[in-house]
Amino acid sequence: MRWVCILFPQLALDAVLRQRSDPDQPLALLTGPAQRRVLQAVNASARALGLRPGQSMTAAQALSKAFVTAEYDAAEIEHWQQFLAAWAYRFSSQVSVHYPRALVFEIESSLGLFGPWSQFEARLRSELGELGFRHRIVAAPNPVAARVLANLHDGLVVADDAALQWHLAQLPIDRIALEPTVATALSRMGLRTLDQLQALPRNSLARRFEARVLLHLDTLCGIRPLALAFYLPPDRFDVRIELNFDVQSHQALLFPLRRLTGDLAAFLCGRDSGVQRFDLHLEHSGLPDSVIKVGLLSAERDPAMLFELARGRLEQVQVQAPVRGFRLRAEDLPAFVPQHQELFDDRPQQSLPWEQLRERLRARLGDDAVHGLRFQADHRPECAWQAGADNQRGNGLCGVQRPGWLLTEPLAVQEGSARIVMGPERIESGWWDGGDVRRDYYLIETRSGQQAWAYRAVGEGGPLWLQGWFA
Repeated sequence: MRWVCILFPQLALDAVLRQRSDPDQPLALLTGPAQRRVLQAVNASARALGLRPGQSMTAAQALSKAFVTAEYDAAEIEHWQQFLAAWAYRFSSQVSVHYPRALVFEIESSLGLFGPWSQFEARLRSELGELGFRHRIVAAPNPVAARVLANLHDGLVVADDAALQWHLAQLPIDRIALEPTVATALSRMGLRTLDQLQALPRNSLARRFEARVLLHLDTLCGIRPLALAFYLPPDRFDVRIELNFDVQSHQALLFPLRRLTGDLAAFLCGRDSGVQRFDLHLEHSGLPDSVIKVGLLSAERDPAMLFELARGRLEQVQVQAPVRGFRLRAEDLPAFVPQHQELFDDRPQQSLPWEQLRERLRARLGDDAVHGLRFQADHRPECAWQAGADNQRGNGLCGVQRPGWLLTEPLAVQEGSARIVMGPERIESGWWDGGDVRRDYYLIETRSGQQAWAYRAVGEGGPLWLQGWFA
């Protein structure tokens, strides 16, 4: 088997930066008590100002005040690790969050689906870049070795056990994930690399150190397997972005909305499902949340489509109070069934498939503005169809020809402007509901070649009345 470790060295910092519209602004994450605030992590722009992790807030402000701060939250790190596990679940069913700020998952069985490792790795890096997480990726024959090698390497691929032993032999003692006290004791014994440690008799190591030291070395070399608990995706999506300032315009909400819908799409792809309903919560200070409900006629998961639909709903809402937080919740996550497409699709690149156009129109114009037409068995043309849901269908009148475009009010046909092609077809109906009609219908053709449907009341003279056009 082959395992991959993806290490996120700045997970807490990336989780904050990806929620900001200007990620290049100097930023520092703070921790510690109120009496002594300490910088936990800083981005590249803050480092350029002289800020370093471990500095006190007082020392940092003495160097510069041109940086912003955010709270370092360990719970948020776990949340984003779970989110990344949901993303990785689309590539492998054996995904583990055993190690903090890292993912390990088996890929040997996935290479046949996602292509050779070089192609697979490029896809992983591309998607992580779009999500906004810096990373290091290493592939090795077992998950422990992959995680340890990720401390020193990025892009390393260890093909087999022989190559693994060579790479592990070069590792410093303090970088093979031993406990600090054990690593210090081995260093005082004059041991510097793993191959020097492995050259010692096992009985001697067993007498000097606890059993878990040898167990760790065995799992690192692949002699014993590591028991991993694998990730299972949750049945709901709930992500919140706290805004840096009070927002009162729709335009300022578009960036967090795009990020939230993108995260939702990645989550849905991981669990191979779609979303049919989700809620947007606009959080206000001291007031109840403003809830915007977004509903779709069928399950979807395309990020651009979800963003456009949510944007259309958001722009119809008047922001009554300043917004301090933005939250997206989705619990209706049915199975996703991709739309069938032709092998040689001749649809223009700029045009939208009907499903996406339908949902965009509903978001812009309202749920009741777009509907389907449902046929019903009635010979009167004006009663032969009715509005219904887009996915409803009915059986029309079999074997009869009817126009696809009916006029709101019939128009008189000027004499000599059209000729009769076929007819008459007599329709007598509606006596039971008060809409009794007795008409003779004709298929006519205008001078320009258009075909239409016209009628004349039975027993009456005068002009024909145009009621509909044929396509």
